[in-house]
Amino acid sequence: MSVPFWVWAATIGAFLAVLAFDFYLVARNPRDPSMRESTIWVSCYVALAVLFGLGVLAFAGPQYGGEFFAGWITEYSLSVDNLFIFVLIMSRFAVPREYRQKVLLIGIVLALILRGVFIALGAEAIARFDWMFYLFGAFLIYTAWKLIRHSEEEEEFNENRVLRTVRKLVPSTKEYHGAALTVRVDGRKLVTPMLIVMVAIGTTDLLFAVDSIPAIFGLTQEPYLVFTANAFALMGLRQLFFLIGGLLDRLVYLSKGLAIILAFIGFKLIFEALHHHGVAWAPEIPILASLGVIVGTLAITTVASLAKSRKDDAAAAAAAAGSTPATTTVEKGDDPVEEVPETSGKSAG
Repeated sequence: MSVPFWVWAATIGAFLAVLAFDFYLVARNPRDPSMRESTIWVSCYVALAVLFGLGVLAFAGPQYGGEFFAGWITEYSLSVDNLFIFVLIMSRFAVPREYRQKVLLIGIVLALILRGVFIALGAEAIARFDWMFYLFGAFLIYTAWKLIRHSEEEEEFNENRVLRTVRKLVPSTKEYHGAALTVRVDGRKLVTPMLIVMVAIGTTDLLFAVDSIPAIFGLTQEPYLVFTANAFALMGLRQLFFLIGGLLDRLVYLSKGLAIILAFIGFKLIFEALHHHGVAWAPEIPILASLGVIVGTLAITTVASLAKSRKDDAAAAAAAAGSTPATTTVEKGDDPVEEVPETSGKSAG
């Protein structure tokens, strides 16, 4: 797939324009967006990604169109899973609700920059060293195993080394000062928790990129498609945070579904490398089969998660109803009716 320089320039320019408009909206009115507003924005971003994929399908053919859709859906799913950690970070640092949009937007910009660097390095490494497919495949299988092993454990946010170093070396205030990153107190310049939480979001997303970039290269080796799939997956993540914040706890099987997808892509990478090196029995999995596995796994995962959450809610409601003490009505002549809780066992006296 040959992509002219002007297409790259126009694509990056369009993404920068969207980010600039997002910055303008957040700076003009910092607040929690409504459910309706978030739904509209997320729908628009999804529609743009679908239109872009259809454009790739029309101009570059079904192979590259399928690769974009498979990569975008995978990266979008990983981004939704990452929102769990973002929620924990926001809670851990007690970020005021009106400033959460700004923190998320800065995090998205950092994510785009970091992933752009990883994409460039990954594309160069694959072009020079074809054994990288084995390394990427093994890493994805290991990541899938870690996801399954830790899926039953309670999720918590652990500060990484970069964040611990920043907190130790840079003097900071304990309270927020609006959306300011730094503040001067008694003639001394200090950073605020707002800067610390942005470092937390940015460095955490760096760890996410380590997982997601090998995954996308397992579906397409075209740098343009890798970049656009990641960019569309991150666009609208700010609004998605507010839209599905209440649903995150209900997607109980999402990590298991992502583990299956990452393991599948890992084996796909290894099989393709073996096939490329002349191993006859190693299958070459077509992109449409990969797309079917990804979409099917996510659909089953979502339905199973919502069904389990509904069942758990019903069980909790039944348990709460069963623990409520029953009452009996006692009449005292012409006095008003009095409700007396029933007790089991014999009365004293």
